[in-house]
Amino acid sequence: MQKLQEKYKREVVPKMREKFGYKNDMAVPRVEKVSVNTGFGRLAVGKSGEEQKKIQESILQDLALITGQRPVLTRSKKSISAFKLRENMPIGAKVTLRKKKMNDFLERVINIALPRSRDFRGIQASSIDKKGGLTIGIKEHIAFPEVSPERVKQIFGFEITVATNAKTREEAQELLKLMGFPIKS
Repeated sequence: MQKLQEKYKREVVPKMREKFGYKNDMAVPRVEKVSVNTGFGRLAVGKSGEEQKKIQESILQDLALITGQRPVLTRSKKSISAFKLRENMPIGAKVTLRKKKMNDFLERVINIALPRSRDFRGIQASSIDKKGGLTIGIKEHIAFPEVSPERVKQIFGFEITVATNAKTREEAQELLKLMGFPIKS
């Protein structure tokens, strides 16, 4: 398995310069950061305070295992009675990855997690927004090898957002394809 940063320098930069006519290597778009977030409000609603704590802790622990970084809790901004939601109640977790941890995480996503996901047939090109960001949803976190399926009490899904500094959608799509993301044309 080739390191993502080396692949970027050796393969992606020359091909991107050739295709889009950049004057130097620093003009080539790159991945800036990766955000991983999940919501567990639905899993915790209707449970006692202690059960909510257990669910919250297990999800935070699994997310930390997957990303290699401790997640931050996200809290509700206001109360919504229809959803049994109170203000300032923990409803999710998020992690922002940069540099080495980001590259390690993306390598695992591309080479291990996406191919192991159930019913995965590639990423739609429409998942890339106008500013060059890619958003992928993972339905089951047990697709990652760090998580042992036997120990898991709650299976949860999460969203991965890959932020690039590409100027256009086409540049971002080409960058992500060259980096190894299975994007359908």
